[in-house]
Amino acid sequence: MLFGKEHVERYVATDGAEGHAWQGTTTLILTTTGRKSGRQRSTPLIYQAYGDDLLVVASKGGSDQPPAWYLNLRANPEVQVQVKGDRFTAHARTAGPAEKPDMWRTMAAAWPAYDEYQSKTDREIPVVVLTRS
Repeated sequence: MLFGKEHVERYVATDGAEGHAWQGTTTLILTTTGRKSGRQRSTPLIYQAYGDDLLVVASKGGSDQPPAWYLNLRANPEVQVQVKGDRFTAHARTAGPAEKPDMWRTMAAAWPAYDEYQSKTDREIPVVVLTRS
């Protein structure tokens, strides 16, 4: 099973032939700019299409702290996305309260553990909307 840095490397090297399909769902590669280092940081994330946008969830497995990639995109919302061989720039934003419930259902259908992760923390886990630039 691919995970972390190895997941990113295999995904990028094979245009997603290895790594896009992952544990019964699909993943993309999100590249953010480090808010402190200024370096590019790539992370494999479960995603779903939502209209013309893509959704990802900043769960960190239900941790009380958000993942670093989420803090990075909040500081600089212009990100790079790779879905299979399609690489593009996108604008990232946190889903608002009116739209989040339906988006959360979409993501929990793709990865049911998201509901469990939310029950483990008092932090409201964000859904992030990626809009192609």
